[in-house]
Parts: sequence; structure tokens; C-alpha cells
Amino acid sequence: MQLTSVNIGTERTQPKGMGFETTGIYKLPARGSVEVTQLGIVGDFVADQANHGGPDQAVYVYGTEDYEWWSAALGRRLLPGTFGENLTVSGLASADFNIGDRLQIGSVILEVTAPRSPCGTFSRRMGDPLFVKKFRRAERPGLYCRVIQAGAVHAGHPVGLRSAKEHPVGVLELFRQYHDRHKDEAALRRFLGAPIAIRDREIIERELRRMPSRGSLVRGSKSSTDDEI
Repeated sequence: MQLTSVNIGTERTQPKGMGFETTGIYKLPARGSVEVTQLGIVGDFVADQANHGGPDQAVYVYGTEDYEWWSAALGRRLLPGTFGENLTVSGLASADFNIGDRLQIGSVILEVTAPRSPCGTFSRRMGDPLFVKKFRRAERPGLYCRVIQAGAVHAGHPVGLRSAKEHPVGVLELFRQYHDRHKDEAALRRFLGAPIAIRDREIIERELRRMPSRGSLVRGSKSSTDDEI
């Protein structure tokens, strides 16, 4: 795998109903090296901080293999940053990954924490009110990551992979549970044993509390920052 593009979004507006919304989803490739901190890419704008960004969703990664599929499906070429990802990586198909997998790009180490759950902002950016449904059906969600080790990255860097060894939870498995109205209690409890993003952890815990058989929640430990890839 190789880092194809580092993408940064600035604050801008787009139409929403009868008005407008502020968003950072329109991202363009940056030149040269870009700093990656525990809170994400330096200079990248995050509008909806209640649902996006933060330490557990600091960096969003999308793969060129998934983009190629989308380009064929939509009949037009999609450029890096179109889906609002911070890092575009060649040879990466997001559905193949597990929560806890680690990517090393230069000195930067990222840990996969969650798949993307599409929202209306994404549909409006794509100019298609049905795009959220299309994105769900495609099952190519991309990877949210926390930053285990900060540093600088630039296009052309090789990307290394260290697979998660414990509590394997597939990114696609978690993505499917987002949208399944009939939640699987055993699966939800197993998800809590993986280093999933805090927002997802809180949602799963609420789901479990609403279930008839509540029991004790299994709380998985967060990632350890002293492991190397």
C-alpha cells in the first residue's frame, strides 16, 4: 500500500434545504509534508464536532480500490478527497480490515476504530439525495482511525499494516450492525472487547441497556500507545 494523497478541507458552506450548512467535507490534496496530531490533520476543518473528529476519529482513510469501484458504478472519475477522507491509500479495500488494525505511514501510526456511517452532509456533497443508501449498500465504508503516534506524512509514503491480534471485529461487520434493526446482543458485547471509537462504544452500551437481557457490559480496553507496528 502507498499513501496517494493527503487531503485537507477548509470551512465552506453548501445548500441544505432552504438554507445552508457549514462543512469541511470538501477536501483537496495538500502539497508536501503535513503534520498529523492526536486530533487529526493540521489545518483540516471539522464542522460537526459532536459527530465527527476527536481522538477516536482523528483521521479518515479511504482506498483507491474502493474509489475505482465507485468510479465504475457512478460512471465518472472520483478524485482523492471526494469522500472527505484525510488520507487516500492505494491498494486498500476498507471492508478487508478489522478494528484494531494498525497502519504505519512514515513515523505516523494509526489504529482503525470504526467504519464511516454516512450522513446527509455526504449526500448533499455528492449531489444525490439517495447517496447515503447507495453508500450503505456498497459496503465500502472507509476507516476512521485514532493516532497512536503523531508525525508528518506526505504523498508517496509506503503504508505498512499490522493486523489486530485480539478480539477480531471486522469493519464491515460493525458497519452492518449500524444499519440492522434487529441487533445481535452477542455481537454487540463482542464489539465492546475491541478498541472501537468512543462514540460507537456509547451507542452500543445504550443498545444493550435497552435489551431485555442486560447483564453486565463487557468493556474492552482502549488501545495501548506503547505498542509499535
